[in-house]
This record gives sequence, C-alpha cells and structure tokens, in this order.
Amino acid sequence: SEGHKVLIFSSFVKMLHVFRERFEKKNIKFSYLDGSTRMSDRKHVVENFQENPDIRAFLISLKAGGLGLNLTEADYVFIVDPWWNPAAEMQAIDRTHRIGQEKNIFVYKAITKDSIEEKILELQESKMELVKNVIAVDDGLFKKLCKEDIERLFV
Repeated sequence: SEGHKVLIFSSFVKMLHVFRERFEKKNIKFSYLDGSTRMSDRKHVVENFQENPDIRAFLISLKAGGLGLNLTEADYVFIVDPWWNPAAEMQAIDRTHRIGQEKNIFVYKAITKDSIEEKILELQESKMELVKNVIAVDDGLFKKLCKEDIERLFV
C-alpha cells in the first residue's frame, strides 16, 4: 500500500509455488522466475517487474536469479529459506544494489526457531567468521590457526 516493491527469494521452487498460489487467490500481481523460465522469457519477466507499477512482488528462485538481473525497483528483499552458501544469498540481495538504485534496501530472512533453516544460518555464520579470519592475514593469523580451525574448513 506504500508503493514498495519486494523480491521474495526461495531456495525451493515448491515454496515459490505456495506463494504463487496464495498471490493468485488474493489477485496480487507478481512476476515469477525459476530455473524452468526460458532464457528468452527472462528479460521480459524482469522488465515487467521493473516497469509495471501494478506488479509489486517478484517471486524468484535463489539459484535462478543469476547473471545480469537488475532489480533496482525493489526496496524489500525476503529470503524465505536460507541456502547453506551465504554467497548465493548475497548475490541475490545484490540484484537490488545496481547502478541507478536510489532507495534504501531492507533485507529479511525468515528463520523458524529449532528448524533446519536455523542450523543453516548457524553454519553460514560460522563459515563467514572463518572466511573473515582467514582473509585477515595481516596479524599472522595462519600462525594462530589450530587443528579445529583447519578441520572446520572441510566440514
């Protein structure tokens, strides 16, 4: 009602179908893209979201939202279910941070307590912390790595 546009990312196409069915029942206009969307149709789907003020939501598969998608009309991003690899989520969120973006972007992750998603989030955080520590070599960090740190690289 306030004129915002949202991206709703899911790692699972079946979850996108749940949203799609709900949106259709409520007559909410939306764009949709998953791995089955033909390459020749993707440009039209994106342009429709970007240019049509009546389309406020874009349902998009986390892994299908790859190369060259500029979704600068969106200012809200929802990650419905996290993927184990935080880089995939960051790439999805980056779709809104392109040249021409003038809005503040708000990102939300839907995490249910005691769920597999919560465990995935914990895994992401531990891997991100490890990456930050490994990249920061200026303190002689490699000398400080213990056996457990190295084992975590392969878990």
